[in-house]
Amino acid sequence: MTVDRRQLLAGLGKLLVLTPAAAAAWEYLEAGRPEEAPSYRLADHWWAMVIDVEACIGCGSCVRACKTENGVPLEPYYFRTWVERYHVPNGVSEHPEVDSPNGGYDGFPERYRPGDGAKSFFVPKLCNHCAHSPCTQVCPVGATFDSPDGVVLVDKSYCLGCRYCVQACPYGCRYIDPRTNTVDKCSLCYHRITKGLTTACCETCPTDARRLGDLKDPKDPIHEFLRAHKVQVLKPQMATGSKTWYAGLDGSVR
Repeated sequence: MTVDRRQLLAGLGKLLVLTPAAAAAWEYLEAGRPEEAPSYRLADHWWAMVIDVEACIGCGSCVRACKTENGVPLEPYYFRTWVERYHVPNGVSEHPEVDSPNGGYDGFPERYRPGDGAKSFFVPKLCNHCAHSPCTQVCPVGATFDSPDGVVLVDKSYCLGCRYCVQACPYGCRYIDPRTNTVDKCSLCYHRITKGLTTACCETCPTDARRLGDLKDPKDPIHEFLRAHKVQVLKPQMATGSKTWYAGLDGSVR
């Protein structure tokens, strides 16, 4: 007798007494397996992203690509990824000026005069796909969950729109989609990476400031990048196990 993968998962669900939401999470992951890459195995991957702050020019290509690829509402203030500009006058990092007009979608207008002794730089932000994510811990129905390959995902068919995860996220990376009244956020372009592609934001970045990496692949260039650069995570005091690392991050970034 042969048993296909769906039957096996159904059997495991009975043995493990999975909640409906947990079972739905597995169905979600199964649906994300592309026909073009049937050999994709969840346990073989552990996804992360590195961002080189010094390479980011604030062009907004990543923001535009993300909205187009993932159908994010075009109205202002809805973003899966966005870019912030930091301006540190006279090197006083405790009081930076931060702006992000329309999330950096259209780039940044000239605002500061060069040579004034200040420091300006751009910081792309997105879901940090934490290994110990607060959002998954507070979701009352399991609509937000950790995939076995290290991506934090949302099953909108189970989301109640309660906003608990929006409040729990220390990085401000979640929003309520006004069209569905359910939560949305960066999924690391899960529909792309399971097909062997990179994310839309990484693909369109003209300076290679963003790099998706598979930590379980010893040949992935992300390992060399991590060895060659001093990297940090945002808000390390939160101990979320962030898998979005920044190189060249200034101490003024919060």
